[in-house]
Amino acid sequence: MVIEAPISKRTKFWLLIYALGLVGFSGWFAYDGFLNESFAEDHTNEEGVADFTLRFNQKSPPFFLGGALLMGLRLFVVSKRRIVAEESDLVIHDRVRIPYDAIQEIDKTHFKTKGVFTVAYDSPDGERLRRKVDSRDYDNMTAILDHLVEQIS
Repeated sequence: MVIEAPISKRTKFWLLIYALGLVGFSGWFAYDGFLNESFAEDHTNEEGVADFTLRFNQKSPPFFLGGALLMGLRLFVVSKRRIVAEESDLVIHDRVRIPYDAIQEIDKTHFKTKGVFTVAYDSPDGERLRRKVDSRDYDNMTAILDHLVEQIS
């Protein structure tokens, strides 16, 4: 039986909100910097020199759009992440494979209150590693934790 925990809807939602917010700020600042004549008059001295606020509103929109693009790219990359509990091992982001027989401890002390549990396991090098998993970042983590506890017991 394979149990999958995709990236949470909460994470996707907030990345989308950040991207849309940055696009909104870009539009707002571009409007005030280039189109709003009364704003430009208020932020220009008698000699015709723009103050810091007007210069900021004229120069910042490309940076806001760049940030929005980065948030969109992050959303695209993160949307493919998932944790999968397979028959013999736990797979995190299709990169880290933790065999169930290598897991030494599952600390679920804070799972009910904070939604976090920690898996302590031995790497192939013999080193003790800990992996913290947060249910705010992934959906369906209760089923993954139950499956892990069942496999370890």
